[in-house]
Amino acid sequence: MIEVEHLSKHFTLRAPTGGGGALRSFLSRERRVVRAVDDLSFRVGAGEIVGYLGPNGAGKSTTIKMLTGLLVPTSGDLRVDGVVPWRARRTYVARIGAVFGQRTTLWWDLPVIESLELLGHVYRVPPGRLRSNLREFGELLGLGEFLHTPVRALSLGQRMRADLCAALLHDPHLLFLDEPTIGLDVVAKERIREFVRRVNRERGTTVLLTTHDLADVQKLCRRVMIIDHGRLLYDGDLGALQDRFGGERRLVVDLAEAADVEVEGARVVERDGPRVTLAFRREDVSASDLIRRVTERHAVRDLSVLEPDIEGTVREIYEKNLLGA
Repeated sequence: MIEVEHLSKHFTLRAPTGGGGALRSFLSRERRVVRAVDDLSFRVGAGEIVGYLGPNGAGKSTTIKMLTGLLVPTSGDLRVDGVVPWRARRTYVARIGAVFGQRTTLWWDLPVIESLELLGHVYRVPPGRLRSNLREFGELLGLGEFLHTPVRALSLGQRMRADLCAALLHDPHLLFLDEPTIGLDVVAKERIREFVRRVNRERGTTVLLTTHDLADVQKLCRRVMIIDHGRLLYDGDLGALQDRFGGERRLVVDLAEAADVEVEGARVVERDGPRVTLAFRREDVSASDLIRRVTERHAVRDLSVLEPDIEGTVREIYEKNLLGA
């Protein structure tokens, strides 16, 4: 679905070199090249949901703008669904959908239903298909309560749900999601995530997700790509990323009665009566071996293994430069 080969986007900035008045400052500006995206290569298969992660300024937005045809690369090759985005804009936009958390594709003063119907005409969606999609998406996203409300009067959560419907009305092959749950409450976030999962599962829609809410990634994506300083640092399975960089796991043990717990490969990090929490690393001991060692020495009522969260994993990667950026 997406083929990116040695893709780069450079911007030239001019900065004044010193004093000497406004004219001298303008004439003596130095040129500085910013490599927003630098020799990027990856592929995304049809039907995948891929998380595209990175700190602010890493190059995520520049990549998305090239993928959607808004920017022309400085160098490299890019094809999406067999099309070079900026060379065939009219053909290309009919194959993609996009939701940007900070912007809307809906008309501000029109009721939601009129905006959606107008978009259906813009994309030349057959009337029967338009009605079918509006009915299905309306039920899944709960649009009925505000379909006749002007877009300007919607809450953020309502607008995001309407934007998702708008992005998928024309049955795009590929959906770009940029911060789709930003600023939303827990219930609204989960409704949007479930909708994305269902569209991917039932329609085979490919999804490229950029977000700072790593719960989105954890609940939607099996594969993640991490970018920083315009370069791809990691491309692979989310579970493998956590295995490699996830840090310590936790074994929470509820003993039959309070006791001192000492086992090889783990350390006690918390005690609360008969409940003991042990920290351990994958490279030191497996969860099954640690559980066996504890249960051989103590009567246990219950236990659970807690995995490190993705947010902590990614933060550790950036803070310690573990991927060699």
